[in-house]
Amino acid sequence: MSPVNNDPSNDAAEGRTRPLTRREIRARERFLETQNQEVLPPPVPVHFEPVTVPKPQPAYVPDYASAAPDAGTHAADFHDDGVHAETVQPDEDGQQHDAPHEDTVQPLDAVQPVDTVEHADTVQPLDTAQQADTVHYDVAHPDAVEHDDSVHSYDVAHGDEFHELQAHDEGYGHHDPQFDYEVHDEHDAHDLMAAATPVPKAPSKKVRRRRRLLALLLTLTVFVTAVAVGAQFLKPLLGMDKVSDYPGPGTGSVTITVAPGSGPKLVASNLQSQHVIADADSFVAAFVAAGGELSPGDFTFKTEMKNADAVNVLLGKDSSKVMYFALSAGLRIGESLDAISKGSGIPLSELKALSDSPAQFGVPAPAKNLEGFLAPGEYRFPLGTPAKDILQKLVTATTDELKAQGVTDPAKQYQAITVASIVQAEGGQADYGNVAGAIYNRLKPGNTETNGLIQSDATVTYGLGTKTFHLTDAQKADKSNPYNTYANVGLPVGPIGSPGKTAIDAAAKPTPNNYLYWVTINLDTKETKFSSTLAEHLKYVDQYNAWCAANAGRCV
Repeated sequence: MSPVNNDPSNDAAEGRTRPLTRREIRARERFLETQNQEVLPPPVPVHFEPVTVPKPQPAYVPDYASAAPDAGTHAADFHDDGVHAETVQPDEDGQQHDAPHEDTVQPLDAVQPVDTVEHADTVQPLDTAQQADTVHYDVAHPDAVEHDDSVHSYDVAHGDEFHELQAHDEGYGHHDPQFDYEVHDEHDAHDLMAAATPVPKAPSKKVRRRRRLLALLLTLTVFVTAVAVGAQFLKPLLGMDKVSDYPGPGTGSVTITVAPGSGPKLVASNLQSQHVIADADSFVAAFVAAGGELSPGDFTFKTEMKNADAVNVLLGKDSSKVMYFALSAGLRIGESLDAISKGSGIPLSELKALSDSPAQFGVPAPAKNLEGFLAPGEYRFPLGTPAKDILQKLVTATTDELKAQGVTDPAKQYQAITVASIVQAEGGQADYGNVAGAIYNRLKPGNTETNGLIQSDATVTYGLGTKTFHLTDAQKADKSNPYNTYANVGLPVGPIGSPGKTAIDAAAKPTPNNYLYWVTINLDTKETKFSSTLAEHLKYVDQYNAWCAANAGRCV
């Protein structure tokens, strides 16, 4: 006999001896197989949203259930295995048969985990008279029995598992005394979930402080880098990378040539292109502040000099390193050679000997010396520069100016230099173009007013070797003086001094006019009067004499 049929609990429960149904036998066997195992898996900490669950109602029991006490539907028929006896209907011959659908009973091992139960609000608590497989009874048709396979059976005997299932439902707060279990407070589920979920340890205050410091340093580094990179792009656009002056004193040697008539800006640009100075504008400002004047010549500089040092070179204040001299416009050859000798240290005799041999310097053949060809200006030459090189530099400056004015023929060059020297001496700061035009009008053939005589006091005094504004009648009548333009027709035998650029330009391109006479009536303002007749000219001469009388000692 099967041990199930000898279960004393079964006998005690029924109070009598009767054979078990096949359903009861199978339920017993399943219980014995699973009694040492957990039917439900350990609860998973899942948070459920509160759901309002209606209070369970006792299962409906048909009237015929109480009329058939032997049918096995009473609550006492429940066994401790959690499966109630199946209702058995006697047939006509008094034999009991199994209730229909016995093969549809779900095995207990098919109970699903708690988190897979859906539609919990439709589950009705089991009544003690209700079958374990949740059999639904049709009131109208009590004999019809339906099994709802969508709802799993719960083992009443294992009330603890069912209690755990209910405890995980945060929204379920009902306790039915019929089931003899209690629902835990929803905080228990939270405690269980908190225990199952690892909580990361918060970093210490020291670690947080270190992190903030590192973040601050990183931000500062990025900011400084961005500013540095941006500055490199903005400097060229804003002119911030422009150096206005070198610290000096400089290195190496650079020779810069200052051509006659060059201005400070042109020289400054040349110096900047040769890397002598850093900025042309700042150099010009320093040069103007020094109050100097440019003079043509060769100047020796160093690369990357201070503006002040470069200005001193141009102004001759650095005489220990260069040879410097200055020639004024209108100086005679003797005066020019003497100034060159003093500035360069070259003996005057050496310079005079070179001047008396003008052919070696490329001047026109009629020239007896370098008179008129030594261009005025300030000059600086490196120490040790030969005398011939110095004189050649001055002569070349004059001939270049003539060529620039279109005078290339040697004979015409000599004539232009001679006229320019007279204009320089007679005109002073007067209108050089009109003075040159009047001289050429006197030289025209067929001139009956002056008969080809220039009548210049400056030429006579040059021949006399003196400088005066007053000549005697005898001096004016002396034909032996080759520079006497009162007694000798035409131009003197040669230039009478060194004309400047303005006088050379006027001689090369005179102003057309009909003047034959000119006289400076004021030696301070250099005001000059021009006339075409002698009578008009004499009136202007009276004005000159009146000025001399008012300024004693000036007209000597």
